Amino acid sequence: MSNQNDFLPEFCRLHTLFGVVVMAQLLVFLLVLAQPAGNRWWMLSVVTLYVQWIALGSCLLLCLLQPRLNRLNLVPAAIAAGLVIIVTAVLVTEVAWRVMGNSGVFTAEHLAFQGRAVAMAGIVAALLMRYFYLQRAWRRQLLAETQARVHALQARIRPHFLFNSLNTIVSMIRGQPAKAEQAVEDLAELFRAGLHGSSGESNLRRELDLCRDYLRIEALRLGDRLQVRWDLDGVPDDAMLPPLTLQPLVENAVYHGVEPILDGGEILIAGECQGDRLRVSISNPVPDNGARRSGGMGIAQDNVRQRLQLAFGKSAWLHAEQDDGRYRVTLVFPYHQSGTWTY
Repeated sequence: MSNQNDFLPEFCRLHTLFGVVVMAQLLVFLLVLAQPAGNRWWMLSVVTLYVQWIALGSCLLLCLLQPRLNRLNLVPAAIAAGLVIIVTAVLVTEVAWRVMGNSGVFTAEHLAFQGRAVAMAGIVAALLMRYFYLQRAWRRQLLAETQARVHALQARIRPHFLFNSLNTIVSMIRGQPAKAEQAVEDLAELFRAGLHGSSGESNLRRELDLCRDYLRIEALRLGDRLQVRWDLDGVPDDAMLPPLTLQPLVENAVYHGVEPILDGGEILIAGECQGDRLRVSISNPVPDNGARRSGGMGIAQDNVRQRLQLAFGKSAWLHAEQDDGRYRVTLVFPYHQSGTWTY
């Protein structure tokens, strides 16, 4: 379940802190360049110290208050976050005022100094909240578009796969009733997963089970032409993934790789754990140009790529390559255990 004010970033994360520091320093450069000619190096050092204290202090307070902010609606959360930035600016400004040798008496000059700080902090806070809101709107639009594409793909389940599966099941009912029953269960599980949609939570174990269901059905039709090798030793199967991430890629491997080849071929599904990051690859043989099917492959890959980026951001990606007669799609994503991450 997402937060109501999911436009606010995770202030406790290192990349957020780095972004805050960079944006604060860019603001410092702007302030220094706007000053009349003079000792700009001294001005740069003083303003940097002042602005970065406000930026880092605000980030620390927002990190500590993040659980409370996450329970607020969008507008109250934005107002609260803006007030945190303004209060931090007031406190840092007061410390800077006294460090410069001034007394704590609230003179007109003292109030004007504080007023300028509050005005600047308010403007910066308003701009930040607006930026976070636009980022939230962009993410939601991209998510909606991606899910619409997934639903469109699910609605266009290849008729040949459905009809061939049903014909295979019918042919086995009398002679191999146990296999026919298993095929019906596998087909029902695939359609159940498709009807469930692309939202919610899944994991690597669930995604691999769907791949096995699909491959068992195709193996009934293709027989020995379809060979599958699994190399997933040491890969934690509780790693979280967006639903229906692997099965479309495996379907591509069968439809575009194995099926057009007269003698068939082998699909390799491999994975490895590299620290806190997982790498899962699906490879298939590449048919001759005369047998290669066109269209359809890139749609599923683009969809999976977008959903990985929506779920994990820049820490996940999909890479496709062709080498030595085989086509390989590799997914790289961070390892999150079940129950610690939602999509």
